Amino acid sequence: MFKSISKICLMLPLVFAMGACQELEQDVLDGVTAEDIAKSTNPNLINVLKASAYARIVGSWGGHNSIWSIQEVSSDEMSIPQKGADWEDGGQWLRMHRHTWNPTEESFNNSWAYCYSAIGEINNLLVQYPNVPALNAELKVLRAMVYLWLIDSFGNVPIIDENSTGSSPANNTRAEVFAFIEKSIKDNANALPKDGGKYTLNFYSAHAILAKLYLNAQVYTGTARWADAEAAADVIINSGKYSLSSNFFSNFSERNSGSTENILTLPYDQNNAGGFNIAQMTLHYSSQATYKLQDQPWNGYASLEEFYNSFDDKDVRKKSFIAGAQFSADGTRLNDISAEATDPDGQPLTYTPAINMLAPNAFRQAGVRVGKFEFASGAANSLNNDYPLFRLGEIILTKGEAALRQGKTAAALAAVNQVRTRAGMPAYTALTLDELYNERGREMFAEASRRTDAIRFGKWNLPWWEKQTSTAVRNIFPIPQNQINANPKLKQNPGY
Repeated sequence: MFKSISKICLMLPLVFAMGACQELEQDVLDGVTAEDIAKSTNPNLINVLKASAYARIVGSWGGHNSIWSIQEVSSDEMSIPQKGADWEDGGQWLRMHRHTWNPTEESFNNSWAYCYSAIGEINNLLVQYPNVPALNAELKVLRAMVYLWLIDSFGNVPIIDENSTGSSPANNTRAEVFAFIEKSIKDNANALPKDGGKYTLNFYSAHAILAKLYLNAQVYTGTARWADAEAAADVIINSGKYSLSSNFFSNFSERNSGSTENILTLPYDQNNAGGFNIAQMTLHYSSQATYKLQDQPWNGYASLEEFYNSFDDKDVRKKSFIAGAQFSADGTRLNDISAEATDPDGQPLTYTPAINMLAPNAFRQAGVRVGKFEFASGAANSLNNDYPLFRLGEIILTKGEAALRQGKTAAALAAVNQVRTRAGMPAYTALTLDELYNERGREMFAEASRRTDAIRFGKWNLPWWEKQTSTAVRNIFPIPQNQINANPKLKQNPGY
């Protein structure tokens, strides 16, 4: 039988898996054995069992100072300027922007713990219910997705599965982790449903993971897999299950669960699944009055001027930014009475594309803000918007890039122009890798894609605003020092 509880404690056998006890709203099983579950034909049993694993994935992805932050602030999309003592944060975000980070950064440790906490919960479930094929298949693909984030961010990470023993695993090579991810998906994708909602994995979201893995195969292993990336993307595109939303921003609205484009999303909810707080992270303090937010924003994340200006004014995606004069909900011009005397905009709150400096005295109003996700009137400090991990727009661009890199220009143009014309821009008649890179930037802003793209396109180590040329060492982040301190078998990535 079922019973409902509001708090459970998840014991994780990993020294570096933090946050082992958390609040969850879910059903759990009372008096039902693993054998009962294995023999049951009731799909609700599996839905209940996997809920704790998905809760870990929702976790802190969309919040500050974890895996989304390190992807975005290290890229040329956005920065967190230091405004006197505000956002100094020990210099972490300045180092992140300038590619001078070190292994002791708190955000690296948070990102590592987030990923391995999810892996630990998945492994616990696999150990507890080893004879439930549908559950096992889904969990193994879910674990592969987490390892995709780990291989991309940290490279040489430990592979820990349901058969692992001991609490001090050693690093695996990036190539070994790649092979583990690929096998996990290929062995289990066919056991996943070809329908269902966007909050749990299905056959197509498994192929979305595979497409992204193959797209970056040359970076991860030294061997390109462009044809495989295209084939995985085609599985999704040709399925007819998804279509580009006519309104680009419907994919990011507060009520975006009906999106025809989103493939796999994190179901954030301000009451029951908090953690997505981009409004707090990016808006100026006074913008609380614009959206009648329950809490005052933090005035942090802002986009770089050059990136903002890479959007044509006719591109509907330029509305992914909040720029210019700001007003309260009743139309009153907002004022920042603490604006710097040297700010040429004065006290009237104006988000200007130019940021006068990264540190130590950036203007409080400087920088356009992240507006891609709808900020509903009266929103709490966590939003209700579902966060899309995979959507068709990205998959179409994946096909286009993979085709272009194979010399299949016509197929590449056909794919990329679907996304481009949806944004109100004229179709390309010819296409270069640089143009495709820029198109990915415009389409995927604030979706934790830019860092990975920049590395793959050879742009990552180039200089940009307030960042000097960096070396290839910075193509992966260091293994967090806290994890090495806790586990002497872990070896630091080269160069750190």
